[in-house]
This record gives sequence, structure tokens and C-alpha cells, in this order.
Amino acid sequence: MSTLLLTRTDVVRHMEALTLLSEMREAFRADAEGRTVEPQRARAPLHAQGSSLVVFPGILTGIPAYTVKVHAKFPGRSPAIQGVVQLHDLETGALLAVMDSGHLTALRTGVVGALASDVLARQDAARVALIGAGAQASMQLKSLRLVRSLSHVRVYDVEVARAVEFAARMYKALNLPVRPAMSVEEAVEDADIIVTATPSREPFLYPGMLRAGTHVTTLGADEPGKAEVSAGLLRQSTFFCDNRALNVAMGAPAGAGLGEECIHAELGEVLAGRKPGRTDAGQVTIFGAVGLPFQDLVAAWHVYQGARTDDSVQRVDFQG
Repeated sequence: MSTLLLTRTDVVRHMEALTLLSEMREAFRADAEGRTVEPQRARAPLHAQGSSLVVFPGILTGIPAYTVKVHAKFPGRSPAIQGVVQLHDLETGALLAVMDSGHLTALRTGVVGALASDVLARQDAARVALIGAGAQASMQLKSLRLVRSLSHVRVYDVEVARAVEFAARMYKALNLPVRPAMSVEEAVEDADIIVTATPSREPFLYPGMLRAGTHVTTLGADEPGKAEVSAGLLRQSTFFCDNRALNVAMGAPAGAGLGEECIHAELGEVLAGRKPGRTDAGQVTIFGAVGLPFQDLVAAWHVYQGARTDDSVQRVDFQG
């Protein structure tokens, strides 16, 4: 059989964010109702400048395939993450496709952030604060526009020039008021939705910094030792996550020195009607995401459905 070899260009061409958002909503619900295999993340440092990461198995009821994602993570390089997603037939193990994982991971993370905000943020939420002006910040902002009408954005980055460049680029791309902030405090002071996507190893969001009714999506704490939200703020808020076990091991609770006791629910449990989401307009909600293999599967299957009939896509027979 032939295996599809999908470049970044192929992946971009066959991904549609609004459709993927709908598919991801159903996937979170399906995962909560029928999780068959616990997600795994295996990380190994290579040297001071890089590490390897394997995320597996991406498996979900209703999709006849599974994924294994292999990443090289080199924070000093651009892009910092490079790798592939392998899509296998669930029944036979046949390798259906090998695809670049950069855009796929970035877009599915953006879609998951938007989904969390759609479920947990106030319906009238319109003011956004972005902490970290990297590639994921732009994907989060673009995805948020799928679920909320935004009025203005503030962005903070430890590198001021990067925040200034980001603000100018996003204003031009989205025709949305985006301006740089000179501190985290300034960025979040009037925000309805806060998205943090940083490599921080120390918390920078504390009690008293957020307005009542704010929603926070924290993405940076996805490995042991990383932290963005303080233990005090997690305790005072209603905390949701993508997966309990992984969040306790390496997510926002782990970074703050807390355990499962601070987790109110998984996002899938809210979507499945098993746990309540936001119950009060003044409630501060936080969603912590480490990134799950079933999310890779949903995105890879989405791409594969379009690419399999694309005659311009490369194919190879690894058995030949």
C-alpha cells in the first residue's frame, strides 16, 4: 500500500479551522464518554539546547485510525518544534500517512483554546490579553475570533520588540485593535479572556490581578517544571483541564505544586454534561492544556480525508 507524505504546505491546504473546531468539540465529548487508552507523553532531554518528545496513542471512538507524534523541541531555533505525525490504520497498523506536525499542532492547539473559551468564558467576553507573542499567540487569537466578537487585544512579551511587531502584524491581518503592553499587569487589567503561551518556569498570574468573570487559558505549562499560574490563583478559581492525570504530572497544577484536588473537571466532562462549566458571571475560570494525542488524531484525520484524493500529494510504498 502507499503512504501519503504530507508537507507543511499539504497540511495547510487541507485544514479548515471552523470545521476542525466542530470536530474537536465532538472529540472532547467522545473522549469523556468512552476513553479506551490513557494518553502518554514521553520526553527525553538530548542536551542543553534540545529534547525529544513522543505523544501517543491518538485514539478515539469513531475514527478507524491512531496517531503517534514525534517532535524535536529546540527552543533556541525557529521553528522551535519540528516533527511528524504518523497516522496508522487502527485495525491493521498500516501506515496511512506521515505529515508535518508543525502547523497541525499549532492549529489544533489554537482550536482547543478557542473551544475552551467558548465553553467557559462569558458570552459577552470581548477583551483579550495575550501573554507571550510567539507563533501560538497568533493562532490563539485567530481561533478565538471563531467563537467570540473581540473588541481589543493587549499583548505582553518579555521581549518588548516582539510584542510591538506582533501587535502591528495582527492589526494588519485581522483589522482588530491590538497593542503592546509593558507588563503582565497592564495586559490583564481589563481582560475578559487571557491566553498564556510562554516557556516560563515561574508563575506570573496571581490573585488580585484578574477581574471577576475572567477566563484564563494556560498553555505553557506542558512539561514538568514549567508554570504560568500561581497556586493561590488556581485555588481561588475554578480549574478545568484537558486530562487530569497529565495535568497533575506536568500541567498547571504540577507547576504550582498542587494535585488533583484543584481540578474541577475535564473540558470533555463539561461538554458531555457530566460536570458543570461556568455557573456564575463573576466566576474566574482557568483551562489548563498539556496537549493530548486524540487532538492530534482529530486534526490528522481531518487532513487525511482531504489529502487522500489530492493527486498532487506525494506517496511512497515503504514495503516496496
